[in-house]
Amino acid sequence: MKSHIPFKKMHGSGNDFILIDNRQNWIEPDKAPKAAVRYCKRHFGIGADGMILIEDSRKADFRWHFFNADGSRADMCGNGGRCAARFAVLQGICGPELKFETGAGIIEASVKDALVKLQLTPPKDLKTDIRITIHDKERTIDFINTGVPHAVLFPADIEAEPVFETGRLVRYHKAFSPEGTNVNFVKVTGPSSILVRTYERGVEDETHACGTGAVASALIAGLKGLVEPPVEVKTWGGEKLKIYFQKDERPSFRKVYLEGTAVLVYSGVTEEV
Repeated sequence: MKSHIPFKKMHGSGNDFILIDNRQNWIEPDKAPKAAVRYCKRHFGIGADGMILIEDSRKADFRWHFFNADGSRADMCGNGGRCAARFAVLQGICGPELKFETGAGIIEASVKDALVKLQLTPPKDLKTDIRITIHDKERTIDFINTGVPHAVLFPADIEAEPVFETGRLVRYHKAFSPEGTNVNFVKVTGPSSILVRTYERGVEDETHACGTGAVASALIAGLKGLVEPPVEVKTWGGEKLKIYFQKDERPSFRKVYLEGTAVLVYSGVTEEV
């Protein structure tokens, strides 16, 4: 007889996830990618952008394994991280001031009701003014890794930009091989505010929001002198995130935080794969 696995469905800014307390090894490591594909499939499964398994850690309050909807792993996800932090508090795994282990390093978080503030690992691999040809037109792209790789563009018309088509071409472009990249399209809307649309690697489509993408977009806009921190990021799904950071002159960034709500949608049970 198959086991019935308890889960919670949560979202951060419309970026939705299936979270499972896997400390009892409900899902074995070799079955996790297949489980992610099955559970995340919309219309046929629970439906989500990703699946998060919470397990014991010797280094922090817990560790996570994050899977995209296609079954691929990701080291970090900002919106998923906020949901994981609140999930752990709701499950009684830890208190509201916590640390958890990811592939990108140890992440710190503070949970106050639904509001979660996440300190990210230091960004790396900054590259500016990369020029590539898309649709026979040269585009200027900046790049930074905020736990996962992100390309950032500033299109002339963000509403008219074909995010799926352009995002897919940039995501698989040889300039970002072999890992590929997430792709963010940014519009500056004020001295400390931006609007962001994101094509997510692993989901392989535009999503309502991407936490690490919001951070990457805010950092690049700050580097270019277009905004000053803290930066309010309006996601394409309509919700707002706040990004805190400090700039050094090298250039580099310190004390990078992502803040926003993590919403519990519902709790349920599903059969093991």
